Order: sequence, then C-alpha cells, then structure tokens
Amino acid sequence: MAFDITSASNERIKRLVRLGDRRHRDAERVFVVEGRRLISRALDAGIELVEAYSDGRVGLDLPVEPVTVAPTVLDKASYRSRSEGLIGVFRQFETSLDSLSPGENALFLAAESTEKPGNLGAMARTADAVGAEALIIVSGGADPFNPNTLRSSTGAIFSVPIAKCDLDELVEWARKHSVTLLAVDPGKGQLVWEADLTGPVCLLVGSEDAGLSPAALGASVLHLRIPMAGASDSLNVATAMAVVAFEAVRQRSR
Repeated sequence: MAFDITSASNERIKRLVRLGDRRHRDAERVFVVEGRRLISRALDAGIELVEAYSDGRVGLDLPVEPVTVAPTVLDKASYRSRSEGLIGVFRQFETSLDSLSPGENALFLAAESTEKPGNLGAMARTADAVGAEALIIVSGGADPFNPNTLRSSTGAIFSVPIAKCDLDELVEWARKHSVTLLAVDPGKGQLVWEADLTGPVCLLVGSEDAGLSPAALGASVLHLRIPMAGASDSLNVATAMAVVAFEAVRQRSR
C-alpha cells in the first residue's frame, strides 16, 4: 500500500502531536479521537469530523477521505505511542452553560476543580448511565477534550451534554432555572438515602484532594454524606458521584 505520509517529520503529523496539548486544541477549537469505537461514537453523536488519518487497518465509513499514514508514523502521532490504526480530528462542540434548559425533574451532575481526566471521563459515563441532563465542569480542572478523558468515558463524553463554567455562573444559572444545588461532602451532611434527591437538582462533587470549596459548600442547599464502614474516610470522587447519582435515579423511579 502506498501511503500519503511516510515520515514523522511531516507537518500534519507534527500538528497531530501538538494537538495533544490543551493550548493547541483550544486555539484551533478541535480535538483528537483515536480508535474505531470512539470515532464511531463521536460520529453517531453528530460531532463534526474535520480530518482523518488511517494506516489502512481499520475499515470505517467516514464523511471525509482519510489521509493514509504508514503505521509506525501514525504510532508517533498517538498519545499512547501506539495507534489503533485510525485517528480523527473533530470540531470542539458547544460547552456553554446557557445551552442547558432544565426539565421538570432534571438531574445534573457537576464537578468542581476535578484535576484527573480519568475521573472526569468516569463521571461522564455515570451521567450517561443515569440519564443526566448534563455534566457540568466547574472552575476549571480536567479538560473534556483530553485524550484520557475521552478514553475513560468510553465515548459518553459525546452523548451527554457538557458545560463549563465558574462557580458564580453555576449558582446564578441554578437560581434562574430553580435547580437545587446539592453538595456531596464526605465530612458531614445528611445520609444520601435519607435526603430528597427528586425534582430539578444538581449534584456537586469537589476535587480529589481538597473536596468542594467553601464557596461551593456555602452555595449548596443541602450537604450529602455517603456512610463509610471501614478505615477510609471517603471514596474516589467519580465513585462518590456514581453512588449519589444512582440514588437519585432510585428515588425518581419509586
């Protein structure tokens, strides 16, 4: 097979490598997706594919003609240093909080200052599993377009609306739409299964190390606690989010 690109010094390959950096992704308003499964899920969600690069191993119907790349060169462009044979460059999708319109019994998940892309991706999977209206990323933290976020979400990052905002914006948006902010606080609060999680609510978790900020705790109507029977005083933040989110689903199904 004759490849369009056979050298890692090719400018297109260098650009793919640069897009592994958030600054370059945001500057171009694009992001990189690797592998047949994730690319298929992005396409199914209607995300715009801008470019595709293939070593010929993966057969997939694409809306653009892929550039063919020698396998060892495509590996150089992969964030894991070993590609799955197909890399797509997609247009970044809308992440505005104002694009969210809560329904009567809406469930939102929100994460403040979550540093680890893997945790953010896991929370996107939870949001998809519980049918949440959206996952809201508060006060910076991990990038939803980070390759590790995409991979750990198994594509859920494409099927669940994602919004980014600061805390003040979240509080104002919640007030405007009559959405109740509920804080997951391992140190204190009401037991999660004793609290009322019905109605339009936003479940808010904090960073892995510091938890929620004092401002976020102060803005929340209720603090929720997950009981811990062992020596550990808290759960991984993505796990804690899943526990509380599924309790909210359980209450809504009664």
